Amino acid sequence: MHVVRKLWPGSLLVGVLIAFPFTSAANPGPTRPIVTPSGIELQAGPLGLYPALPETSSAQLPVAIQIPKAAVDAEIEQLQIVDGAMPDPSGPWVVSWYEGTGRLGEPDNMVLAGHLDYWGVGPAVFYELRSLEEGDPIAVTGERGNTVSYAVTWTRLYQLEELDRPTINDIVGPTPRTSLTLITCGGEFDEATGQYLSRYVVRAEPVASP
Repeated sequence: MHVVRKLWPGSLLVGVLIAFPFTSAANPGPTRPIVTPSGIELQAGPLGLYPALPETSSAQLPVAIQIPKAAVDAEIEQLQIVDGAMPDPSGPWVVSWYEGTGRLGEPDNMVLAGHLDYWGVGPAVFYELRSLEEGDPIAVTGERGNTVSYAVTWTRLYQLEELDRPTINDIVGPTPRTSLTLITCGGEFDEATGQYLSRYVVRAEPVASP
């Protein structure tokens, strides 16, 4: 998956947003079964992928995500953006967080991606993401066990031709306040190119404590 994200003033990772996660034949790596509260069995992704943060830091690496309405109960792996490219998640049931985007507990845009479906598997971790509506809850857990609750603020299906640089940066770039962005595929599948023709994006913001 190739994206543009402005990481710091004067530096822009350059790429073309033509391949957010889509059906892949990659090896999914080690997995383990998870049963959601509703009884749906899912698979979590690889473990032990998270470098430690200083104990004095309030920010945490995200390590798990739960989205009850979309039947998501998954681990989060860490991937690096290299030369503007956001690599695909390593398997069908793991969600990827991209280094350089926001961490849990800091005012920035935390960007997560997951597969819609997967070669030889079928529907994958973000298959039901399209069912989300404004106000639906999302919970993300950090490496030190803290969980932050979010509520969906908007959802949108982007056609590939809409994804110019400004639009890409609006999706994955920094935000003025704490936010969570989820990305997967959508729309029609092009057999000739082996990719979906749209990208489905969900934006959420933290729920204020009572």
